[in-house]
Amino acid sequence: MILLPVLPIIIPLAGAILCMLFRRNLALQRDLALSVSTLLLIVAVGLMAYTRDGTIAVLHVGGWEAPLGITLAVDMLSSVMLVLAGLLAVAVSVYACFDLDTPRVKFGFFPLMLILLMGVNGAFVTGDLFNLYVCFEVLLTASFILLALGGERPQLEGSIKYVALNLLSSALFLAGVGILYGMAGTLNMAELAVVVQQGERGGLVTMVAVMFMMAFGIKAGMFPLYFWLPASYPTPPAAVSALFSGLLTKVGVYSLIRVFTLIFCTDPEFLHTLILIGAGLTMLSGVLAAASHYEMRKILSVHIVSQIGYIVMGLGLFTHLALAGTIIYLAHNIIVKTNLFLVAGAVNRLKGTYDLHKLGGLYKERPGLSILFLISAMSLAGVPPLSGFFAKLTLIIAGLQQEAWLIVAVALIVSLLTLYSMTKIWAYVFWKPAPNELPDLNPMTPAAWFIFLLPMVGFTVITIGIGIFAGPVFDYAQSAAGQLMDPSGYINAVLGGGE
Repeated sequence: MILLPVLPIIIPLAGAILCMLFRRNLALQRDLALSVSTLLLIVAVGLMAYTRDGTIAVLHVGGWEAPLGITLAVDMLSSVMLVLAGLLAVAVSVYACFDLDTPRVKFGFFPLMLILLMGVNGAFVTGDLFNLYVCFEVLLTASFILLALGGERPQLEGSIKYVALNLLSSALFLAGVGILYGMAGTLNMAELAVVVQQGERGGLVTMVAVMFMMAFGIKAGMFPLYFWLPASYPTPPAAVSALFSGLLTKVGVYSLIRVFTLIFCTDPEFLHTLILIGAGLTMLSGVLAAASHYEMRKILSVHIVSQIGYIVMGLGLFTHLALAGTIIYLAHNIIVKTNLFLVAGAVNRLKGTYDLHKLGGLYKERPGLSILFLISAMSLAGVPPLSGFFAKLTLIIAGLQQEAWLIVAVALIVSLLTLYSMTKIWAYVFWKPAPNELPDLNPMTPAAWFIFLLPMVGFTVITIGIGIFAGPVFDYAQSAAGQLMDPSGYINAVLGGGE
């Protein structure tokens, strides 16, 4: 037994408690948040190193072995998600020091961020469905407060829509958990995988699977109940939007991948076809909405929806290569989408607006910031040799191998429309001449501006690095996909006593 799997939960919880104890010392809160985030990243890298050969890191809390007690299990997919969450936490901790005003920090941004990370990491490492539900509620509570922090009218309107749809999702999830427990007598995911495969209630299992699909689909921002996302994500400060865009919907996607590769494999032709249809509609609806907006964060927010469609496409195809593409796309999208929100916040910091019609000339004024945006934007559109190109190429090849011509055509069309949207932002914000009345609100010293840009530079380097080192990245994704396609290793590690 090793203790590593519990550390991603305990560390942010301890950090949040310390931040609350020193709630009057805002500078110390910032230092604590950055230190805790860095420690989380180190632990996550350690878990990735431990699991990279296919080992499943398992901890039976309190010594109660599965399925009687609480089990934490980390495989290759979980470990890479923990690393990405750690990277994002470090970046947002640095960025928030410059982006957030004092009242929002005073009202608890940093402890709330750490509680959110606790819920996110808990969802990545938990081995049973009830604790997955608990982790969703923890991150939902923290994210709702973060979304409303500041009390501005657009924030409150967005937060109401956010919490209403997510509560519906939680109700569906809890109902599905109850039915599943009544059928199987357990909520441990490894034991559920065995019981469901051996059971004879095919129709009831399929019904519960659809309930889980709807619950996690809402949390992931899938069609048709995704409208809470573009209504809420553009309303808080950029640091909060970046945190949400990188993590929250990805927890829903992770949960979809986990349950539909481990538990609900009894009717793959129907269930995965349904997922594939949802992926195509999600891609199209998101990118078409983006084409109609002229506000930078709204465009990026609805693009989250279309990008979720690509990630779920790999799950819908449900082949080894397709799942590898999904894992690569998850990593790429978390890095790139977070970076684009950080750049958008920097633009607002400089000029006081996200309105494309009121912006311009930043390519001449801030060439470094312009290049950071351009690289991430082109990666999102799938331009080679950046990370988005290899992620999309893997999914397209997987679709062609399955002769899924329609979803491949949709993916290619959406990629072109994504390029159009990113080009629109580039043309309005960076390339066209600046309006005469455009102010310069940047109060930072050159040293502070350099530190402010560091998270964006780091994410840009990672985006380029994924493209340059596509071979090793693909090999890792292939191994992780192999674990998902053959879950026997996960089941044996959890039910056999762990490592």
